[in-house]
Amino acid sequence: MTYKTIVVHVDSSRRCAERVRLAAELAIAHDAHLVGAAMTGISRFIYPDGAVFIETVINDLRIAANYDLDQFEQTIKRLGVTSYERRLTEDDAAGGLSLQSRYADLVVLSQSDPDDRTDDGAADILQYVLLNSARPVLAVPYAGHFEQLGRRVLIAWDGSQEATRAVSNALPLLKRAEQVTVALFNVSPLTGTHGQQPGADVALYLARHGVKVEVVSSATEVDIGNALLSQAADINADLLVMGGYGHSRFREILIGGVTRTILQCMTLPILLSH
Repeated sequence: MTYKTIVVHVDSSRRCAERVRLAAELAIAHDAHLVGAAMTGISRFIYPDGAVFIETVINDLRIAANYDLDQFEQTIKRLGVTSYERRLTEDDAAGGLSLQSRYADLVVLSQSDPDDRTDDGAADILQYVLLNSARPVLAVPYAGHFEQLGRRVLIAWDGSQEATRAVSNALPLLKRAEQVTVALFNVSPLTGTHGQQPGADVALYLARHGVKVEVVSSATEVDIGNALLSQAADINADLLVMGGYGHSRFREILIGGVTRTILQCMTLPILLSH
């Protein structure tokens, strides 16, 4: 697998420039086509068949979205991206990005910024795209500058289908990494998830792909999300790879406790797969 099409969310939030820069650098590194996707915020279902609906408001939203795309285009040209397009969609951000990301290999979004008034609904957008696009999501924290991405990678491994998809989806990055650490917490071989030696099979799988990998199994009494972030800091990781999932009937824990903690408290970019 390689990344040949990358979609990045383009809007007026203050973190847009950082995620566009990271998306542009990924596109250059992987010789990928970069799509800057901006949405007007007006759902396509509100005015079917092109019917006029508050035309002045819609035009203002189009002008604002096109301005954001102008900034995107200036940034990626300056960074040296040669294959790209700007795409304006008449839709809300969550629905529009979910649809477009189905035709890409990776979608780049940002963590919700509680102090940015232009960032309304970013948390819901990220979660919605993760759960509905069937594509990996690269989530960029709202705080910090990330000069490099994927040199030292931490994989959160629990043997689940979601974690397996995340590892597979991250292979283009893992193959380029200097060091990949597979982290396991509170693992018992009796669960039937990891095999006789927890972490050994996924390490062998990665090694066959040419990935430099080590396995670290730990016991912890704190919640796994915070334990992962602590371990990422300890090894100076610049990317965390993990499955994002949920199996609850209740929306507030739909995406799972570990994923929810990570999305709220992330300190480094996270590649998630559902």
